[in-house]
Amino acid sequence: MIRAAECPLLREDIEAFCHYLATECGLAANTVAAYRRDLNRFHQWVATETDGDYENFSVSDLAGYLNYLARQRLAPATVARHVVSLRMFFRFLVLEGRMPASAADYIERPSLWRRVPYVLSQEQVDRLLNAPSPEDRWYRRDRALLEVLYATGCRVSEVSGLRLHDLDLEHGFLVCTGKGNKQRLVAIGRAARRALEAYLSVDRPALAGQRTSPWLFLNRFGGRLSRVSIWSLVKRYAARAGLPEKVSPHTLRHSFATHMLANGADIRLVQELLGHAKITTTQIYTHVDPERLRAIHRSYHPRG
Repeated sequence: MIRAAECPLLREDIEAFCHYLATECGLAANTVAAYRRDLNRFHQWVATETDGDYENFSVSDLAGYLNYLARQRLAPATVARHVVSLRMFFRFLVLEGRMPASAADYIERPSLWRRVPYVLSQEQVDRLLNAPSPEDRWYRRDRALLEVLYATGCRVSEVSGLRLHDLDLEHGFLVCTGKGNKQRLVAIGRAARRALEAYLSVDRPALAGQRTSPWLFLNRFGGRLSRVSIWSLVKRYAARAGLPEKVSPHTLRHSFATHMLANGADIRLVQELLGHAKITTTQIYTHVDPERLRAIHRSYHPRG
């Protein structure tokens, strides 16, 4: 059996593919990194369990990769993502003229149940947003951060990447850069504006000190507040508010979408605000709010 270090051509192909995704397809760095991680697992399998001739793999050969993934005890959603990564990679090799056709197009992803996301009630959101207190060193920043996450429904990476010039505080808007470097305009609302005004007048100047920083949310060293730091802050305040351990920044995104739809927002508007490429991704939130489901049932079912 050959070892991983003996598959340099596959490693080069993976790097070329990731460069193609970043430069020619314009995918975000986090997305490219996810493809690289998936394909590194494929590289490990090729190097340790095959003869290394991946350019001539048949459907039967690739079925062995699915069995390998199953032995790793990966979740069905993770296996499905690996299959997508593999299909994209093999299509790239076809595009480069390395093979006449892609056998990967014929392997199926495992079928998945679409999981209903966890959503906070309005009362739980209020508890979370009010969790930062004057006893916390940078509570104005933390409160502004939580308010922006809920007011905009932005992803944690999008909030971490916000710059000062992305904020139009006077008119209550943010320019958000999402997946694939696509920009969208999102409203921040009155509560978030007030929180941002307090943060920008007190905490941010103190955090920046003598340094000039382009980032909206700063850490204690005056640099950009990272995704990991934002994740930790949300977890800390969720625990303080007595909320379940599974609450994360993405929970506020789920809650934003669900509450918007529950209060009558058009689903295509919510799709645009979330930055979803497909309406089917947004439709999951129409099945989350129990009051809305009961109201629909009462209105349309003959025995409702």
